[in-house]
Amino acid sequence: MSEKVAIVTGASGGLGTHVTEAFLSAAYTVAGVASRIKQSNFDNVQFTAFPASLDSFAAARAVADAVVSQFGKVDVLVHTVGGFAGGQTVADSDDATFQRMFDLNVNSAFHMLRAVIPHMRAAKSGRIVAIGSRAAETAGAGVGAYNASKAALVSLIRTVALENKDAGITANTILPGTIDTPANRQAMPKADTSQWVQPASIADLILWLCGDGGKDVTGAAIPVYGKGL
Repeated sequence: MSEKVAIVTGASGGLGTHVTEAFLSAAYTVAGVASRIKQSNFDNVQFTAFPASLDSFAAARAVADAVVSQFGKVDVLVHTVGGFAGGQTVADSDDATFQRMFDLNVNSAFHMLRAVIPHMRAAKSGRIVAIGSRAAETAGAGVGAYNASKAALVSLIRTVALENKDAGITANTILPGTIDTPANRQAMPKADTSQWVQPASIADLILWLCGDGGKDVTGAAIPVYGKGL
């Protein structure tokens, strides 16, 4: 019970892998959540895979309850799940695209927050970090649904920070620019990747927010734009 326990959603993704490895290196017990995650994804006895799709509150609650049942608590929730869609104006966007952006970027976080916060409040401590996007504060044309969903996520996390400061829980959002992941390199093969944000840098920031140094930071939306300001 002395070890800290972190839930990392999207743990096997381009950013989530770095976050998981950072927390494992810091001697956390990590519960890695993703729809296709496997125990073999991380060769560390402190890692446990929890395969799940966070498309409902029931699914999220099952994960949170299983983690608490196995490890006794949840100290940290890092939510890296998200998705991107673009290329159409708001007028040309369809309902399905708009809903998909909110399902991936807002609803999944909402489900996990509802599932985890009661456990943290009972313990009177907890750290929550969600991955937003620069688009939440600097909207771009042709990505209206994505912009709106990421802005909603920031508002949701700020509300959580306000509602739970009495219980010693902090909640923050990180707003990265383009992250240097294999998926982004494949999608933008001609881009200048030297301007992109390194996922390890974001992971280090998350780890700091969840440590002693970040205890007074809550309700923040922290820009991490890389060299391409």
